[in-house]
Amino acid sequence: MKRPSMISPALLERIVDASEDGIVVAEQEGDENILIYVNRGFERLTGYHADEILYRDCRFLQNDDRDQPALACIREALTEGRACREVLRNYRKDGSLFYNELSITPVYDDADQLTYFIGVQKDVTQRIEAQQEVERLKARQGDI
Repeated sequence: MKRPSMISPALLERIVDASEDGIVVAEQEGDENILIYVNRGFERLTGYHADEILYRDCRFLQNDDRDQPALACIREALTEGRACREVLRNYRKDGSLFYNELSITPVYDDADQLTYFIGVQKDVTQRIEAQQEVERLKARQGDI
């Protein structure tokens, strides 16, 4: 059996860019998580082009909506250097709300030092809005 070829950096980039999900790499600098890479899925999801947001803290996606319990869970995971998955309210470049299921995973170097976090963002807006509608209908039935 022939051994598969190594994936070239150019092919790897095409593979990651083909994802519908947003994929980011962030470097932790103190309390900030600085975006150093975003794929095209992120650009499609958020409306931001990479040139507009690279080397910025990723918190800009929450605008002023920073009082979200999920953010505390994410901050804790970042501090502890562990993976987590949470749903956040984020905002596109045009200001429109979308629900983002964010999965973060730490990346350690050969010396076991935390170097980066990889984030995968999945747009779950339709699912959340459907759940909210079910809850509204249930509440309305309870009022009858």
